[in-house]
Amino acid sequence: MLTDRSTLARFLIEERRRHPGSSGELNSLILDVALACTAISRRIASGALTDLLGQAEVVNVQGEQQQKLDVVANEIFLRATEWGGQLGGMASEELDDPYPIPSTYPRGKYLLAFDPLDGSSNIDVNVSVGSIFSIMRAPHPGQDATVADFLQPGREVVAAGYAIYGPSTVLVLSVGRGVHAFTLDPQLGEFFLTNEDITLPATTSEFAVNSSNQRFWERPVGRYIDECLAGVAGPREKDFNMRWVASLVAETHRILTRGGVFLYPRDTKDPAREGRLRLLYEANPIAFLVEQAGGLATTGTDRVLDVEPTSLHQRIGFIFGCREEVERIVRYHEDPDDVAEAEYPLYGLRGLYRAAN
Repeated sequence: MLTDRSTLARFLIEERRRHPGSSGELNSLILDVALACTAISRRIASGALTDLLGQAEVVNVQGEQQQKLDVVANEIFLRATEWGGQLGGMASEELDDPYPIPSTYPRGKYLLAFDPLDGSSNIDVNVSVGSIFSIMRAPHPGQDATVADFLQPGREVVAAGYAIYGPSTVLVLSVGRGVHAFTLDPQLGEFFLTNEDITLPATTSEFAVNSSNQRFWERPVGRYIDECLAGVAGPREKDFNMRWVASLVAETHRILTRGGVFLYPRDTKDPAREGRLRLLYEANPIAFLVEQAGGLATTGTDRVLDVEPTSLHQRIGFIFGCREEVERIVRYHEDPDDVAEAEYPLYGLRGLYRAAN
């Protein structure tokens, strides 16, 4: 294996050679993130043997009950990346405010935003979970980062990725030139390149959505799902399969592997919220990867990577996947009433997701 496949370190060195003026700091930071993912993978693989399953007695800034492994994974990310001198600060789903680099370590020119353990509610039932991260340039290199420094649109991301902890641990990464997957060899503790230049197909016959929220969906989303469920007898004239894992990383990995579209849209369940998923450390890194793979990512009306953040833990509606499907959903948002009920019988009072009043 050492001769047949490129390691993550070798891949990053070869990428750096394309930029002769590069300092190598980005490479070092990505390798530190990979080390954190390796450590988290080992903790998860131990399961109940290390007494790390179940809830911690902590509620995070999101108002969500933390799992024990949420706390451990967050600590691993901090310890693995704080010391190297590449970072001016970090933002985590599990922390109210940006994490300041300890005074004993130098400050660098990058910022790291991460969700240390996405889908942690799945841990106790042994379903795949993951870590998500994005790297941005620090507006003030060498200084402690402020909240305002992190409020950059996703188009400013320089590298992003996720690790999925499943039957194998896979690190999926983009440094702005395609999307590549690296599989962890648990004996060597090294990631090896196993899938290069991942590309999404233009269209799909598979979608992922939490259908328990259907009564709160806006019309464009309901219309799209109704058409998919109508199958060959409906306007799409083909059958679709539905998937839902309740883990953004697992959903993303399936879509990057075989195509699909993911919908976690804004809805009317809580009108004050723009959506459920967090912009900086969930939507932006995934949107960056999806666009690098030839897909699209939208809020329904706006390109995700163009959304200007207003707060550290901002939430948005998030739809991504194969280009043609996402473009269709965007069209439905642009003109949700462009089809009369007579032409679109699945949506009205007789619809699959509507009951008569």
